[in-house]
Amino acid sequence: METITKYKATGRRKESIATVELFAGNGEIVVNKKPCDSYFLRETDRLILKQPLKITNTLGKVDITARVMGGGTSGQSGALRLGIARALALMDDNLRLILRKEGFLTRDPRSKERKKYGLKGARKRFQWTKR
Repeated sequence: METITKYKATGRRKESIATVELFAGNGEIVVNKKPCDSYFLRETDRLILKQPLKITNTLGKVDITARVMGGGTSGQSGALRLGIARALALMDDNLRLILRKEGFLTRDPRSKERKKYGLKGARKRFQWTKR
């Protein structure tokens, strides 16, 4: 019996967390037990998560199974991109340099700013009236 080598990695962005399993295959991407195209309806989200695969020329060579939770679609696709890039770096050490150069192995630290007391949100203030 032939054993399939799986590479697991985690990606985070905003409030989203993505757990990615990558293994040799024919380019099938499954997110939360749905095909990638039916889970991410916006084309930009699909393009974002496929970026590491296109840069490393592994788009039709690996299958990806991912579980994503939290946040919105934009954060989830960003988390998936980081998870896929980390899994590719585990798979082949030569790809690490390519992914690092493109910035796909760096976590985006930006997140939602907290609401401040006495204000409507993080920065919005109440309207000032003179009289």
